[in-house]
Amino acid sequence: MKPQLVAKGGTPDALGATVTAEGVNFAVYSETASALFVSLYDEAEREFARFELDGHDSNIHHGLVAGIGAGTKYGLRADGPYDPSQGFHFDPNKLLVDPYAKRLDRPFVRSPRLRLPREDAVDTAPLVPKGVVVRGGNKPAAPRRKTPNLIYEMNVRGYTIRHPSVQGPLRGSIAGLTTRHVIDHLQYLGVDTVEMMPIAAWIDEGHLPILGLTNAWGYNPITYFAPDPRLAPRGMQELRNLTDLYRRNGISVILDVVYNHTGESDALGPVLSLKGLDARTYYRHAEVDGRQHLVNDSGTGNTLRCDHPATQRLVIDSLRYWVQEGGVSGFRFDLAPILGREPGFNPDAGMLNKIKTDPLLSKCLLIAEPWDPGPGGYQLGRFGKEFREWNDSYRDEVRSFWRGDAGKIGALAGKVAGSAEIFDFAGRRPSHGVNFLAVHDGFTLNDHVSYAEKHNEANGEDNRDGHNHNSSWNCGVEGPTDGEAVFACRRRDVRALLATLFLSRGVPLLQQGDEMGRTQRGNNNAYAQDNEITWLDWEHGDGELVDYVAAVHAFRKAHPALTHDRFVTGHANKAGVRDVVWLHPDGREMTEADWTDSDASVLGMQLAVANDAVLIWFNRGMEAAAAKLPVGNWAIALVSDDKAEIAAPGRTVVLPARAVLALIPADAGQVSRAGAE
Repeated sequence: MKPQLVAKGGTPDALGATVTAEGVNFAVYSETASALFVSLYDEAEREFARFELDGHDSNIHHGLVAGIGAGTKYGLRADGPYDPSQGFHFDPNKLLVDPYAKRLDRPFVRSPRLRLPREDAVDTAPLVPKGVVVRGGNKPAAPRRKTPNLIYEMNVRGYTIRHPSVQGPLRGSIAGLTTRHVIDHLQYLGVDTVEMMPIAAWIDEGHLPILGLTNAWGYNPITYFAPDPRLAPRGMQELRNLTDLYRRNGISVILDVVYNHTGESDALGPVLSLKGLDARTYYRHAEVDGRQHLVNDSGTGNTLRCDHPATQRLVIDSLRYWVQEGGVSGFRFDLAPILGREPGFNPDAGMLNKIKTDPLLSKCLLIAEPWDPGPGGYQLGRFGKEFREWNDSYRDEVRSFWRGDAGKIGALAGKVAGSAEIFDFAGRRPSHGVNFLAVHDGFTLNDHVSYAEKHNEANGEDNRDGHNHNSSWNCGVEGPTDGEAVFACRRRDVRALLATLFLSRGVPLLQQGDEMGRTQRGNNNAYAQDNEITWLDWEHGDGELVDYVAAVHAFRKAHPALTHDRFVTGHANKAGVRDVVWLHPDGREMTEADWTDSDASVLGMQLAVANDAVLIWFNRGMEAAAAKLPVGNWAIALVSDDKAEIAAPGRTVVLPARAVLALIPADAGQVSRAGAE
């Protein structure tokens, strides 16, 4: 049957392409387009039909095409004014991807033809992925909102492409994560939440092709519904297979999502979707001298206009789709303040409230990256009790303490106790803070103790990109070394950092590969390194470090004093037990003078809850240090430096240099000696 547009048919109710009994209903939002068209394509990439959507309701163009169904390939075309200086980019020559497309037939590629002015434009259909009409039907999965034990940040391609148990075409894909050995590794570490870096279809940044580089991270999306075909060639069902399998194995999957900008970039960027449909609706603009300029609060060329109802609907609809069809249990929101910009940040902004109050999304695990590059963009602690937040202050203060920066004893105490100065208000708890030492954006944990300076030359920007303030050190030699003493120093420091992370209140997050000593060769901005720099080297991973991480995490889970989700007060309960006592190595409680001692290197933290107590000593000094113990019989339970010789404690214990030591009451039963001999 030849496809026909039903002149009076169709509905504006559901945006995108919806399969009906008669055919496929198309609905697209645009306030300023004069006409919107659907182009249909056959398997040979020929456009065999084009229909105008002649239904109009509340800025939604819609129409029903009879005679087609699931599997049909399509794209959109929009006509209207062409004046980029006013934010109008309408050009019917440019094939546009439906913002609501659920599946794409191929990845995005860059070409100068995607940004040619209308007077010079050619048909871009050969360059643009086609949407594929899909028929939904997965049974909605129940989101999991409970407090995570351990979040594991994962890049799908980098994690699987060199994995010895992931074979052939599964390498670099979501399907590769379903391999039994992959799941076994996560379970061994005790991971219960995998945070997948962006998987929505993305495009390379404009400067990368000429450098021979490609985007490895995915933080440059074009669409918000369709998985990138490089990761999921068969579309959303591959993600659902993964989330169902992981749920059966006690692991939730959450997605890192980018609702702050798109890969259409600045005024000179490609026209692929939102820019060609209605740039002034979807992107924030500012008028300067009569011209409309794209606001760049994201630092990538454009900023999503999250205070507009159409953009809000796009965000909410796509989030719900990932949950209902993909089976994910939550989200980490990249540059989350942009969700609350009106244009200044408002924690009660409409977009944020829609997420918090949505009947489905409110049941999900919601995590904010609480900063963006725009004015007033640092908003740590302001996202409310519905959101957990990445806590970069934890990263910075813990790193600074172990580097040896002066006056960091008090800062360390605040961080390991749950960052109360940030989160202790309006019903929030330590678990609202996500503690981390290293994530995709920055040094790996191994590189953090191996490089005093960044080394981003491979990115082709003369080492100008990436953070300059890393609070890192190199143990005496910059980069790779065969020196045994330097290697031992780095090994010791990595273990001390990991012990600090797992013995802190709050939710710990571990970056993929940090449990096995992964390096990026000093590159702290490896977004464009889709190669051995970012791919996990499973063959040469440090298995002893993997065992150590698993043991330290098991120790954490075994002791409620470490995971108790309350802020410490130092006050005694009815039984006379104080929830925390801060100790000087002399055995006395810390005084004001002790807290302000800029040379202090040792701190004791005694935590107690009902039926559990843990005493933790942090020694960042280069020499061993003696510490007097509180009254009672204490047994060593955890030593971060497994090469150190530790004598059984009496009234005094000798703390190894550059190490963390944990003790528990000697009568507490079986002692878990993670890392101790």
